[in-house]
Amino acid sequence: MPAKTSPLKEILLQQTIDRFWETIPPLWSRIRSHLRSTAAEHFGITVEQFHILRHINRGTNSACELAAAIGISRPAISQAVDALAHKGLLTRQQDTSDRRYVTLALTENGSILLKGIFENNRIWMLGKLEALSQDELSAAIQAMETLKNTLNEKIVS
Repeated sequence: MPAKTSPLKEILLQQTIDRFWETIPPLWSRIRSHLRSTAAEHFGITVEQFHILRHINRGTNSACELAAAIGISRPAISQAVDALAHKGLLTRQQDTSDRRYVTLALTENGSILLKGIFENNRIWMLGKLEALSQDELSAAIQAMETLKNTLNEKIVS
């Protein structure tokens, strides 16, 4: 249970929470929409396929792990992996000790495509943020760092 706070702090806490919900989800939605259109229009892949490539790039290397990480069914992952392999963006390597286990890895073309999507998105965001002053950019960085540190607290048992 939170400690007792002053009336002013209570008001500021409520305003912060309200501003968070008015700001973060719509911003994330715009960023995702941009990623979606970039992936589809410029790189010929779906957002689901983009997420698969991104997770493989981060070390998730099996269909089972991907299904759990992305939250979609194994058959859907299998279809998406097949499509990405067909496009030459990832490889499947059967484990020699357990033939049921298949390791997934990005191909060079898959890495290049993923880097292209990230770079396209970075340029888009740069265009949006460059109108901010140095003080505004510093304040935004500090606010995001504070929120990240506060909301990512580890639960100690």
